[in-house]
Formats: sequence, structure tokens, C-alpha cells
Amino acid sequence: MTRIVVVGGGAGGLELATKLGRTLGRKRRAEVTLVDRKTSHLWKPLLHEVATGSLDEGVDALSYRAHAKNHHFDFQMGSLNAIDRDSKKITLSEIRDEHDELLIPSREIEYDILVLAIGSTSNDFNTPGVRDHCIFLDSPEQAHLFRKEMNNLFLKLHAHHGEGKVDIAIVGGGATGVELSAELHNAIKELHTYGFEDLDSSKLNINLLEAGERILPALPTRISGAAHNELVKLGVNVRTQTMVTQADQHGLTTKDGEHIPAQLMVWAAGIKAPDFMKDIAGLETNRINQLVVKSTLQATRDENVFVIGDLASCQQADGSFVPPRAQAAHQMASRAYNNIVAKINDHDLKDYVYKDHGSLVSLSRFSTVGSLMGNLTKGSMMIEGRIARVVYISLYRMHLVALHGCFKTGLMMLVGRINRVLRPNLKLH
Repeated sequence: MTRIVVVGGGAGGLELATKLGRTLGRKRRAEVTLVDRKTSHLWKPLLHEVATGSLDEGVDALSYRAHAKNHHFDFQMGSLNAIDRDSKKITLSEIRDEHDELLIPSREIEYDILVLAIGSTSNDFNTPGVRDHCIFLDSPEQAHLFRKEMNNLFLKLHAHHGEGKVDIAIVGGGATGVELSAELHNAIKELHTYGFEDLDSSKLNINLLEAGERILPALPTRISGAAHNELVKLGVNVRTQTMVTQADQHGLTTKDGEHIPAQLMVWAAGIKAPDFMKDIAGLETNRINQLVVKSTLQATRDENVFVIGDLASCQQADGSFVPPRAQAAHQMASRAYNNIVAKINDHDLKDYVYKDHGSLVSLSRFSTVGSLMGNLTKGSMMIEGRIARVVYISLYRMHLVALHGCFKTGLMMLVGRINRVLRPNLKLH
């Protein structure tokens, strides 16, 4: 029986393990194991909503262990420590609790096919002070920290009868920074309806800082311009061509020497693969620690190792590289599944070709803008407003369908509508 180990339970890794379990695992054609250092999964593009309290991760998070039981694969909690490609084993680090007591010792897992889908972390570009004073929205834990700090600032402001402002600085004008800026204004509007009458958008001073010429550089100029205008209408101070060179406890310093005061700072200015992946097990990596793969998504130096998602440095036929997006991870999971099945059956593997279906950015309940490309139109179609919002939500629904199937996803949508009636619009605890 073929032993397939998937390391990383993000969007791509979990979808792949689920599909392998449903088919090969259920028929006992393969032994499928998913490894992740956390106990539950939350779709990463939703973290900005967790950070502001507009999403309750306790409802939307998925338990790896329960999901594994339902889909015929095994789950092992742990962090990847080493890969031995000669003996085809991975080593997981020991797990200790908050009191430093050993819970699970270090252990080894054997594999025939290894899939690495660990994802990415924020890249601070070694900017002084950023690691100590900024929050990175990489995980639910970081999102919880942001929400705690944000709520404390709002409580202090409310205790002083709304005198003063809350200063928040967000570095990075990509999707995360833009969506978080809008979501913060939604959060304070919701707080206003829950007894904080002295709080409104005028009490928020948000600086969105982007080193490039415009925010949302991955989107067409007209769409990024529309998003820029929407943020300005909300009251966000959007500052392009503003490079941050240092962070301290009182705020950020720019390349021009200006100090921007901030009580709460978020860094969302780029990604890299985790540092421990650099040259791991002699595999080829690039300057941001991504593993270099062939067009079949196999590592360049080992055909038994597949890499998907943000961790993969995958060059396309035109010389471009696959961007680190959720839709790319979803597509890679499908191609990796087909290629793994083909490899087990001694069939030819096919190349992965990235299909850009467009990009959408949600400005909370205020607006959604984006572009749809590929098979929907001959060129590209710019969309905004209610239609864009529906399409944006459908991207998450596609992820749920890949994990749970259509029927269960439909039930989850129904529960979501019921919760909108039963639960407050903002997580207040």
C-alpha cells in the first residue's frame, strides 16, 4: 500500500488530503496522512475578518482530526523538523504544553510520496523593529492578538468618552491590507450599535502604507483605483510610494524620515516560505525559501516529493511564476492529486498550468471590486458592487465544496444564514 504524507493543512494541503482519502484511502489503495502543527483549519483569506471580530472562527474552523475520520485519512499533529530522502522519512518535533511539559515526543513517519504544502509567512525584509512591534496576520493566533489589542484600544477610548482617536498603521497595500482597512471601519460601526455610542469612523485614524505606486498592484489599474477611492471615502489615509524603514513602540518611520504614530501596527507587505525550509534535505530553494518545482509540481531534485501552494516556486512556460494565491493552491491540489494517482499507476504525469480566474477584494460590507478573467470572457471583465460580492463569497464556497461536498456545504450556508439572525454581527467576547 502506497504511503502518502501531506505536510501542511492549508487550503491546498487539506483539499489534497481530503481527495486522496476519499478515493485512495477509502478503497485502501493508499495510506494517507496529513500533518499539521495546529488542531484546526481556517481559510487564510478570512483572517482579516477574524482579526476585526466580524467572523467567529469557533464556528468556521474545521477540526483536522474529525475531518480525517470522515474522509478516510490519518491526522498527525506536529511540526516538520527534518526530511530524510534516502530512507524516505520525515521527523516531527516534540510537542510541549504552555508549562513546557512533554505531550508528544519527537517521531518519524515513513512515506513513499511526500507532499509539502506548508504555506508562507509574512516577509519583514529584515526591517528593524518590525518583528517586535508589528502583528502579522499569518494565523488565527495573530488575528486573536490583533482583535484583543483593538478591543482594548476601543475600550480605553470609550472610557474617555470618545476623546481622542485610535491610530492604526497597516503596511502593505495588497489584498490583506486593503481588506483589513475596510473591515476596521465596519467593526467600529458595529460597535456603535452595541452601546459604544461615542465611537464612530471619525475616531479611527488608519494609515495604509504601500511602497509601490498603487495599492493592489496585482489588479488592473482601474480596479485598484476604484478600491483606492472607496477606502478614501471611508476615511482611510492611503499612502503610496511610502517605504517603511523602521518600527518602534510608538509607530513607524518612513524612508523620508517621517514618523507615523500608531498604537497598533500590522505588517502585510510580502510573503516568504518559513526560514527552516531553506535548502531542507538538499532540495532546491529560491531566495524567499520556496521549493523550486518542475512543471509537474515535483521537486527538481526528488520525483517523490511534490510541492503545492505558496511553498512552491513554479515557473510557467511564458517565464512567469505562479502567484501565491488561494486559487493557485486550489488548482495545484487538483493537479497534484491527478499526478500522484498517475505516478502510483505508472502513467505519465501532466504539467500544471495556472489559470488566472481573476482577483476580487472585499471592502467589508461597503463594496467589493475585482476582475474576472479566463473562460468567463475573451479578455477580462471588471466587476464591482453586489455581483462582485457574490462572486467573492463563492470562492470560499468552492473551497468548502472541495472539503465537504455540495450537500454539506449547502447545509453550512443555511446555518450561516440562521446564525446571522441568532448571533451578533461582531464577535464581542
